[in-house]
Amino acid sequence: MNTIIDQLRTCEIFSDLEPSVLALVAPVAREHRCEAGTVLFAACNPRQSFFLVLEGQIEVRVHSGDAAGTLLILGPGDGTGEAGLLEPGAHSATGTAVSDLRYIEIPVDEFRSRLAQDAGAAMSLFAAVSRVMVRRLQYSAHRRTGWDEIYRPGATRTEHDLLGERDVPEDARYGVQTLRAMENFPITGIRIAHFPQLIRALAMVKQAAARANHSLGLLPDDIAGAIDTACREIIDGNWHGHFVVDVVQGGAGTSTNMNANEVIANRALEILGHERGQYEFCHPNNHVNLGQSTNDAYPTAVRLATVLKKRDLATALQKLSEALHSKAEEFADVLKMGRTQLQDAVPMTLGQEFEAFAVTTAEDIARLEEVSTLLLEINLGGTAIGTGINADPRYPELATAELRRIADLDLQLAENLVEATPDTGAFVMFSGMLKRIAVKLSKLCNDLRLLSSGPRCGFNEINLPPMQPGSSIMPGKVNPVIPEVVNQVAFQVIGNDLTITLAAEAGQLQLNVMEPVLTFNLFESLDMMTAAVETLTKRCIRGITANEDHCREMVENSIGIVTAVVPILGYERVSAVAKEALETGKPIRRILLDAGDMDEAQLDSILSPEAMTKPRSLG
Repeated sequence: MNTIIDQLRTCEIFSDLEPSVLALVAPVAREHRCEAGTVLFAACNPRQSFFLVLEGQIEVRVHSGDAAGTLLILGPGDGTGEAGLLEPGAHSATGTAVSDLRYIEIPVDEFRSRLAQDAGAAMSLFAAVSRVMVRRLQYSAHRRTGWDEIYRPGATRTEHDLLGERDVPEDARYGVQTLRAMENFPITGIRIAHFPQLIRALAMVKQAAARANHSLGLLPDDIAGAIDTACREIIDGNWHGHFVVDVVQGGAGTSTNMNANEVIANRALEILGHERGQYEFCHPNNHVNLGQSTNDAYPTAVRLATVLKKRDLATALQKLSEALHSKAEEFADVLKMGRTQLQDAVPMTLGQEFEAFAVTTAEDIARLEEVSTLLLEINLGGTAIGTGINADPRYPELATAELRRIADLDLQLAENLVEATPDTGAFVMFSGMLKRIAVKLSKLCNDLRLLSSGPRCGFNEINLPPMQPGSSIMPGKVNPVIPEVVNQVAFQVIGNDLTITLAAEAGQLQLNVMEPVLTFNLFESLDMMTAAVETLTKRCIRGITANEDHCREMVENSIGIVTAVVPILGYERVSAVAKEALETGKPIRRILLDAGDMDEAQLDSILSPEAMTKPRSLG
C-alpha cells in the first residue's frame, strides 16, 4: 500500500493530499505494464480510467478532420484522464505508449465509489483535480485560454532585473523579463506559443548551445544536463503554455529569447531540485543563454521553425496535386471549350484543364523546396553583431553541428557572420515563393468559380460539392465558399509578403530589429496557406463532378471549333464562315455542309475530340 501511495505522490494531483485521502484511493490504483504501441485511450471513447506514468512515455495526439498531430509527450510523474475523475465524458485525444510503459491505472467508476464513502476526502480530491485543470488552462497554448483569461491565484515569487523587483506568479515557469514583455506588448493577442514549431526550434537552439558549451567545459555537468532535459521536454510539446509573450514585440526578439531562457532555466531548476526563481543555481542569461545573443539565437530559431513548418505546406500541396491529377483522369473524355480572354477559343478536354492545375501545383512544391535551402544557413555563434563577442571561438562550429544533429537538417554556418546577422534576404525569397503559390492557387480558384457558375445562367461545366446554404434571403442558392475562402487567404498572403518586404528593408547597420513582425507574417502565411490548401483538397476538389452533356453541347454550338478547319479551307474562308455563324446563329457544321466546303466524313474526322484536342498531322 505504501508503495502505491508513494507512486501516487509523484503526480501533481495527489502530491499534497493527506495520507488518509491517498489511503482511500490506493486500493483501486493498480500498476500495469504494456509494450510500445499500445493504445491506452482513444479520442471520442469514454473516459474510463486515469493513467499515471511511472516509467516510459505516452504520446498524446489530437485529431482534427484528416489531420493529426502530437500534443505532448507524457513522462514519469505525468497523469492524464483527470477530467474523468470529475464527471463522465469522452477523451479529446488519443494516448499511445511510445516505449515500454509502466503505469498506474485508476478506474473512474471505482474511484468515485471509494470517494462516496468519505465526503471530506472527495472534496479534497476534487479540489486537487480542479486546481490542476485550471493551471493547465492558464498555461494552455491556445490563443483564447491562458493566464489572462481566467482567475489568477494570489501566490507569487519575487524576481528582479536591472529595472527592479517584480512579483511573478509562483507557478509560472517564465520570469520577470517575460512578465514585463507581457505588459509592454499587448499587440496582437497572439502568443508565441501559437506557433509550436517556433517554441520547439527555440528549445533546439538552446539544447545545441548547452551541449556545445558543456563540451567546451563552460557548463558544469549537472546544469548542462538539466538544461538539456528541459529543452527535450519542450521539444516533446511540454511547457508551451508558459511561452506567453506577444509574437509582435519591440527589441528584435529579445522578449521571445528571454521567455525561452527563463522557462528553460526554471524547469532546469526543478529538475535540479531547486525552487523556481533560484537563479543562482541555473541562470537564464549566464547558463541558458551562454555564448548567445538574441541576434543569433532568435533568427536561427525562426529559420529552423520556417523549414519545419514548410513541410506541412508541401504535404498539403502534394495531396492537392494528386487530387487534381485524379480528377484529370476522371474527366479525360469530357470535351469542352477552352477560352482565352473569356471568349470561346478552341476545344479541349476537362481532363486537360485539371491536369494543368495538377502540374502547376507540383511545380510549386519543387520551387518551395529549392528556396527553403536558403534558410539552412544560420548565424549561430555570431552573438550580438556577428563578431562572436562572449562566445568561445570554437563554439559556432560546435553549436551548429549539435543543432544539425538535433534538428536532423543540413544546417550550415554562414561564411561571414557579420553579414549574416542583419541579413533577412532568405525570408524575402521564401515569402516571395509563398506569394507565388498564393497567386497561382487564387487563379485556380477563380477558374473553379467560373466553371461552376450558374447553375442555369453561367458556365455550369462543373459542379462543386455543396458545403452550406448560400444566402439568408435567396432560397436554394449555394455558393462556391471553399474557393472563395482560398482566394481570401491568397490576398492575406500577398499582403503579408509586403509586410515582410518592408520589415526586411527596415534593417539598419548590424541588425534588423523588425524580425518579430516578419516572423509573425511569415508564420501566418504558412499556417493559413496550409489550412487553405487542405480545405480546398478535402472539401472541394475531391467532390467535383462534370456536366459532360452540357460541355459537349457548348462545343458543338461554338464558333470556336471553326479553327480546326483552317488548315483545309484557309483563314479567309473560315473567317467568313465564322462571321455567318455569328450573324445567323447557324452551327458551323451546317454552314460548311450547306456550302459544300466539306462532306460529313471530313467533318466527322476533323471535328472529332481527338483531332481538336491534340496535335495532328496536316499532310
